Amino acid sequence: MPAVSKGDGMRGLAVFISDIRNCKSKEAEIKRINKELANIRSKFKGDKALDGYSKKKYVCKLLFIFLLGHDIDFGHMEAVNLLSSNRYTEKQIGYLFISVLVNSNSELIRLINNAIKNDLASRNPTFMGLALHCIANVGSREMAEAFAGEIPKILVAGDTMDSVKQSAALCLLRLYRTSPDFVPMGDWTSRVVHLLNDQHLGVVTAATSLITTLAQKNPEEFKTSVSLAVSRLSRIVTSASTDLQDYTYYFVPAPWLSVKLLRLLQCYPPPEDAAVRGRLTECLETILNKAQEPPKSKKVQHSNAKNAVLFEAISLIIHHDSEPNLLVRACNQLGQFLQHRETNLRYLALESMCTLASSEFSHEAVKTHIETVINALKTERDVSVRQRAVDLLYAMCDRSNAQQIVAEMLNYLETADYSIREEIVLKVAILAEKYAVDYTWYVDTILNLIRIAGDYVSEEVWYRVIQIVINRDDVQGYAAKTVFEALQAPACHENLVKVGGYILGEFGNLIAGDPRSSPLIQFNLLHSKFHLCSVPTRALLLSTYIKFVNLFPEIKTTIQDVLRSDSQLKNADVELQQRAVEYLRLSTIASTDILATVLEEMPPFPERESSILAKLKKKKGPGTVTDLEEIKKERNSDVNGGTESTPVNASTVALPDSPLQGSLAELVTGPRPRPSRLNSSRLAIHNLQTGVPCLFKGFFTSESTPSPSADLLGLGAAPLTSSAPPPSSTGSLLVDVFSDSASVVAPLAPGSEDNFARFVCKNNGVLFENQLLQIGLKSEFRQNLGRMFIFYGNKTSTQFLNFTPTLICSDELQSSLNLQTKPVDPTVDGGAQVQQVVNIECISDFMEAPILNIQFRYGGTFQNISVKLPITLNKFFQPTEMASQDFFQRWKQLSNPQQEMQNIFKAKHPMDTEITKAKIIGFGSALLEEVDPNPANFVGAGIIHTKTTQIGCLLRLEPNLQAQMYRLTLRTSKETVSQRLCELLSEQF
Repeated sequence: MPAVSKGDGMRGLAVFISDIRNCKSKEAEIKRINKELANIRSKFKGDKALDGYSKKKYVCKLLFIFLLGHDIDFGHMEAVNLLSSNRYTEKQIGYLFISVLVNSNSELIRLINNAIKNDLASRNPTFMGLALHCIANVGSREMAEAFAGEIPKILVAGDTMDSVKQSAALCLLRLYRTSPDFVPMGDWTSRVVHLLNDQHLGVVTAATSLITTLAQKNPEEFKTSVSLAVSRLSRIVTSASTDLQDYTYYFVPAPWLSVKLLRLLQCYPPPEDAAVRGRLTECLETILNKAQEPPKSKKVQHSNAKNAVLFEAISLIIHHDSEPNLLVRACNQLGQFLQHRETNLRYLALESMCTLASSEFSHEAVKTHIETVINALKTERDVSVRQRAVDLLYAMCDRSNAQQIVAEMLNYLETADYSIREEIVLKVAILAEKYAVDYTWYVDTILNLIRIAGDYVSEEVWYRVIQIVINRDDVQGYAAKTVFEALQAPACHENLVKVGGYILGEFGNLIAGDPRSSPLIQFNLLHSKFHLCSVPTRALLLSTYIKFVNLFPEIKTTIQDVLRSDSQLKNADVELQQRAVEYLRLSTIASTDILATVLEEMPPFPERESSILAKLKKKKGPGTVTDLEEIKKERNSDVNGGTESTPVNASTVALPDSPLQGSLAELVTGPRPRPSRLNSSRLAIHNLQTGVPCLFKGFFTSESTPSPSADLLGLGAAPLTSSAPPPSSTGSLLVDVFSDSASVVAPLAPGSEDNFARFVCKNNGVLFENQLLQIGLKSEFRQNLGRMFIFYGNKTSTQFLNFTPTLICSDELQSSLNLQTKPVDPTVDGGAQVQQVVNIECISDFMEAPILNIQFRYGGTFQNISVKLPITLNKFFQPTEMASQDFFQRWKQLSNPQQEMQNIFKAKHPMDTEITKAKIIGFGSALLEEVDPNPANFVGAGIIHTKTTQIGCLLRLEPNLQAQMYRLTLRTSKETVSQRLCELLSEQF
């Protein structure tokens, strides 16, 4: 770079910077800056033409002001003019200003491109370097289109200087990353590969970065780079630290280039050429040997550079997975780092060994370090290192050490960090199932797991233990005995009560011969937990009680007394009330044979991939240690259970609330079609999700009404409109129950918009009413799923004929909202009410609402009514509690203009504090108390759940009682979500 002469010192800039630093307050600084901006503006607009030095000085001042955080809206043209200067310092300042301040969409890009073209054509290496740096810094598509074809020519030209080659390689890399479609592959690619042989190591380093990125997308084009990379790596590895003086870093020769070459080689399989492969093996052995040598310096920079090369070499050894000797040596080397005083080295060693554990060559070598890893789990202070230790124990586990590893993980679970407990629970459950030689050990392990970490045991875990117990006759008696003993503890986790209720309901008879576990004792034990449990668990226990009626007729009266009690028959929860009524009726009028048939034990579940394994993969993401099952195939003999499915008795069908047919199997295979009504002679009555009622359609009652608290995971079922004609080809009709009904859709009924707005913050009520028809709603939502019950009431004494409700969605709404309905009876008697169920799944955020169109004939007159169905985005809100510090930290992170939506509006209703709180809670967010410094303001937080993403939402409502106005501010990570939520909530106050 040319030396800067004394005349380029820009004294005026130095004085201005000094003035800014001497300012005593922010106001004084702004005043001085405004004065300077006025001066610069007048100079630029003045009649007198400025010389290059003055332009440079003023542009520098503007740049300094911009870096202080002030907006600059002029001076861009003067900076572009500096590009045409032949003086280096002036051109440099022009390029600097453009790189920092010019937007990639600026109208000046064309002028800038012309100046860059001139500099690239000048063959002046200094000017070419400035131009290439500017292209790389701006990196716009316009620049990529203009120069992507030119830069490769500069890169491979024989007369290009080394410094320009470096800049050209890195500039091309930048353009390829931002606009790969503008970088054409051609003859230059083979010539770029030969830059790996360049004498200048700076050129080689830049070219390696470029080739590595290009080779990841176009491996065949750059296949020849493998032998050249091995050759160059060999020369570096075998050189002494004095051979590459300019590129030796703390006695390590060219560490950055070595790492880049090793990464390039990871884009390809092991070299096919025996000579190249042998040379690469020698390089890797040399790197491993050097790692054993005593350090040549005690400084941390030396060990960091040395270990960087070593870990990249180990990554290449793992990638090739073909040299047993190298894999074992790498494992031993990593084993030495497991007790290193440097935390980062311990972390990296554990992470690399997780991958080594998947290789058949090094799995046994990894297992030799089990004691060290267990010790790290107990003594390590850093939680991230402990998590990697858990991953490694999971990866190194096989049948020979499964019991030891599971025991250690259970011991650690009692003191484990809350952030990783759920993951440890999943891994323990997977290992216990996978390597259980004795299934009694498996049952003991899972029950112990629930005892230690009950809150972190997901439904998939206890679903799975029930499936395995049901599928294995040899463990059913032991499971019943063990769970009975576990339930006798004074404090049992609710998950244990669920497991106990299910297993005793199915297999309690296997232990009833012992006086210590007689039928009455089993029942009293379970019922003693009843009042402590949530509604879904109580529903499950009621199912267990009716199972006991079949298993133990001698306690039938006791159970009927419980079912007959006011606390059951008059329960406030409709789910529990319905179960109690139906089970009591079933036990009263059904004969012994019918009871035995309806309440027969569950059939074996079809064997599929473990749902807990699927959940762990989903939690950790693809490409992690949890995919080891696919990588190593577990050597077949170590895996319990085969791939053969257990046959299911054709006469025994599990209802949608059985474990496998619920969320468990869907985690692996997706939702499956489920029976829409009772179609089996046997009834599986246990609900393992949220308590789906047993609906005895036409069995003992004429028709039973489903509970609004029905299993939301039933939404994954096949559409319930199987008896209806398919939707019309236009795609606008989601449900067309009767194809012969009139197709004309009426405009929205008067007043329906007002009713729609009332449902934004509530789920139940009357949506529409006129002199003929009343439409009521009852709905519930959880995460991205929902279920809505629509009640159509005939207010007249005359029948409605051809009664056809239809849901209508726009094309855009159909892609965001999945609605499934069940057809209703086309005839509605006078004074009668019919019900329709709508299953809802939110795929992505949406702005509109579906239209409910009802058509029917009344007294020979055709009626056509349309109303908006209140399915709005906020229904998929899950409230989130946040501390004040966390809230405002997140609030600042969502400060981009497109993330915020604000509305100032006049209050439409009385400004009552309690009503406002209730509406914010009803809207779906958590109401955060004592977060806002102003106690009169309301603050909320929550997460919008869709199938594709989760969107965090923060809201702030500021009332002004004197002006009778509100200011509502919504901040989310997505502009359309902020806009929609702001619209919906503004209408509520």
